[in-house]
Amino acid sequence: MLSQSQTEEDRPFFERERERLTREITSGFEELLSTTNGLNRKLEEVLGMTREYDTIAALWQTFYELMRQPGSEGDTTIEEQLPATGGHAVK
Repeated sequence: MLSQSQTEEDRPFFERERERLTREITSGFEELLSTTNGLNRKLEEVLGMTREYDTIAALWQTFYELMRQPGSEGDTTIEEQLPATGGHAVK
């Protein structure tokens, strides 16, 4: 049995090695947790950007579909097709 007055060197090798490995494992887990948190933040940023691009892509898709429509009515202007855009009428 070890007394509390024994120094680090007086303790058996197994106990010293166990404590060293425990500290190393704890440090590794802390580093892993920190890295995982950083990765999660980056993934959230990417998902947020993806949502923003989806909105822009939908807007461009609407524009593309509008430009592809044949001028079947003849006098239909872009201003009539896009109300409240503030643009001038193009025939």
